Amino acid sequence: MRRLALFLIFLLPFTAIAGAQKYEPLAASVQAALSRAVADQAPPKSSFVDSMEAIDWLSEMSRRLEKRIPVRESRLEFLRAVHYEATRAGLDPQLVLGLIQVESGFKKYAVSTAGARGFMQVMPFWIKVIGRSDDNLFHLRTNLRFGCTILRHYLDIEQGNLYRALGRYNGSLGQPEYPNLVRSAWHKQWIYSSNRVATR
Repeated sequence: MRRLALFLIFLLPFTAIAGAQKYEPLAASVQAALSRAVADQAPPKSSFVDSMEAIDWLSEMSRRLEKRIPVRESRLEFLRAVHYEATRAGLDPQLVLGLIQVESGFKKYAVSTAGARGFMQVMPFWIKVIGRSDDNLFHLRTNLRFGCTILRHYLDIEQGNLYRALGRYNGSLGQPEYPNLVRSAWHKQWIYSSNRVATR
């Protein structure tokens, strides 16, 4: 099993390993909170602490992502959106990059056999539950906003247990393969720490 997981990780840039979030009835208050969270509003400001942090992070992540998204402008737009939506949802942007690598292989128009769509492989039922009829899950920011909001919701349900939250996200709760693949992609490909030394 471990050899299979390592083989799949090796293939990650070329394949998508997506499951499907499962519909679970939501309390009205939870549904309302999630609907507010995915309201389609343009980012009011940068999610970076300062311009130097933005330059460092975007430069490093852009270098790592170049083979998967060759066009520089598209790559930077994607990375800014990932950082903003992940930070907005209280998630590590590098974790979200690992999840996207596993879910869609960074393919904007990926569709799974279960019907999950886009970078974060969001199931269309979420539009009916918390979105609007004209929400487009192939739109970059819409897909990221839904995906990050859903993962945050699952983390809250699981009281911060990432392993179980990832299982819910993929529709494979209790099975180790998917959470292990995401963690491996996150730690091997996307872990980041700034080299800048804080000055007083």
